[in-house]
Amino acid sequence: MRGTSLASLSAVQHRFEPVLSAAGAQGITLGEQLFAVVDALDSSGSLRRTLSDPAIDGDAKAGLVSSVLGRLDARVVDAVSGLVQARWSSAEDLIEAVERLGFDAVLASAQAGNELERVEDELFRITRSLVGQREVRQALFDPRVPGDKRADLAENLLRGKVTDATLAVARRAAASPRGRRFVATLGLVGDLAAARRERLVASVTSGSELSQAQLDRLGALLQQEYGQDLQLNVTVDPAIIGGLRIQVGADVVDSTVIARLADARRRLAS
Repeated sequence: MRGTSLASLSAVQHRFEPVLSAAGAQGITLGEQLFAVVDALDSSGSLRRTLSDPAIDGDAKAGLVSSVLGRLDARVVDAVSGLVQARWSSAEDLIEAVERLGFDAVLASAQAGNELERVEDELFRITRSLVGQREVRQALFDPRVPGDKRADLAENLLRGKVTDATLAVARRAAASPRGRRFVATLGLVGDLAAARRERLVASVTSGSELSQAQLDRLGALLQQEYGQDLQLNVTVDPAIIGGLRIQVGADVVDSTVIARLADARRRLAS
């Protein structure tokens, strides 16, 4: 999402946040309605082009939103009206913003119930549990399977094991991947949860289990580097042989044996 679009999204998020805070557990319902708006925009080229066209008056676009989405919760209609009146770099950026607001609504419901940290942890644990389950990952992303069936598969795997907010995110990730793998969407929402808790996420991949002392040391080093607390999400992958791969936002440090071998091959080939 480009700078102009990010600024537009940030402004609407700021305006919508008090509404989400007051919604409490209803945030999940608001989120699901926002996801329905995303599906409507994805399925109608004329609608998304009209609502993202900067040449069309913002009030006129807000009026169209009220007409088309009038049966939805008034809070959702108001949020989408605010989005379409802003400026967007592309129609896809507008759709992404509506989806992001939907995930915000689901996470706000978890935060209202003091479950946001748990949701973040559950999302990470789900992605880690799927590392060695290639067939399940493929089934959750298979375009030959209808989205509602993929969502049902996700719910069958998780029902009774996770919070309602996590289940809502998982169903959405399976039903409408929008070009992302299931685990990628869960990772995205996990980062949004960390941001709501004002924490960065450091995704760490190691060839073997790290001791608590090693985790504490790594956390302290990263905290010193970034100047704030970080959530360490550690995945063990024996395939990397040794070393660590650490990603914090767009920053990636890869000291694994595989990375060093790949670098050596590139140097030999140049």
